[in-house]
Amino acid sequence: MKEQFSLRTVRKKIFMISKIAGIVLIASYLFSTWLPLEEDVSFLLWIIFVILLTLMIDYLLGRFISDPISNICEMAHRAARLDFSRPCGVTSKDEFGELADNLNKMSENLQDTLEKLEKANIRLEKDVQQERKLLEERKELTDRLSHEMKTPIGVIRAYAEGIQDETDEEKRQKYSEIIISETERISMLIETLLDLSALENGAVSLMPERFDFVEFVETIAGRLLIDMPETDFELQYELPKDKVFVYTDRQRMEQVLGNLIINAKKNVSPKGILRLSLVEQDTMLHFSIYNQGASIPSEKLPKIWEKFYRDKNAKYSGSGLGLAIVAQILTMQNLEYGAENLSDGVRFYFSIPVIK
Repeated sequence: MKEQFSLRTVRKKIFMISKIAGIVLIASYLFSTWLPLEEDVSFLLWIIFVILLTLMIDYLLGRFISDPISNICEMAHRAARLDFSRPCGVTSKDEFGELADNLNKMSENLQDTLEKLEKANIRLEKDVQQERKLLEERKELTDRLSHEMKTPIGVIRAYAEGIQDETDEEKRQKYSEIIISETERISMLIETLLDLSALENGAVSLMPERFDFVEFVETIAGRLLIDMPETDFELQYELPKDKVFVYTDRQRMEQVLGNLIINAKKNVSPKGILRLSLVEQDTMLHFSIYNQGASIPSEKLPKIWEKFYRDKNAKYSGSGLGLAIVAQILTMQNLEYGAENLSDGVRFYFSIPVIK
């Protein structure tokens, strides 16, 4: 009996409304004829009641039928425009409510799918851009590497041909030493380039440790500046008296210091000043190395950190990778670094946090 009179379907709601309306209509007519009034007056009252009953039925049909259909149609139109900002508000326990619930679930699923698709498109676009960038870098690297290796290969070929025709044993020995030297130069170039590529691509990671940076700088500077007999400059240095500890990759920072010191040493003018400074200030340790000599044109300062960049007017030869490695290692640690022209020379610097 309960199931028979439940209103869980639209058909039953319409059927129940029609039944009630029919019963009320008949009952009202009988009641109007029963009243002790004139026939015209009782008929007029019945007509008024019928109008009110019709308005009530129209309201019920609108509430149970028309309004849900309008809400569902509006939801469908928004979904067709891929607008899932508002859910369908039909909550009745009938076919309309079930349809609205399914539409809401479909909208949520479509919204999630579209968001995932948008994220996938963004990732794909980034991957495509990254692939293009890698292709451009690979082409540039190939072109530059070919250019860099052209000279030593030409030298090796020329002296190899010279050995074949040369009868003087002393000259043959000299030619062999030149060939070996150029071969080592190519080998070092390739090893340095592979190391830089591994750092840039994340193939290797830093291995930080806590150590005294003052003693560390003294050791490297002593090996590269003091222990070399062919020095032709005045060395000045400023170092803290006490130990200052940092937390970084010792081996990689040795590359940084070595490249910066060698770069300054190669660019210092004859009898000029080479000044190395290490200053602790607040929570930072500031390293700088200054070489007296020719300045770097301001428009070229940002380029010195690029791979294979070399000043055409430089008085020395090199791979053009040293400062690129310095920049990459310091960037991986989010350390501030740079280079600046002073009145009569160039200063390179970087800063590293102090660990107590």
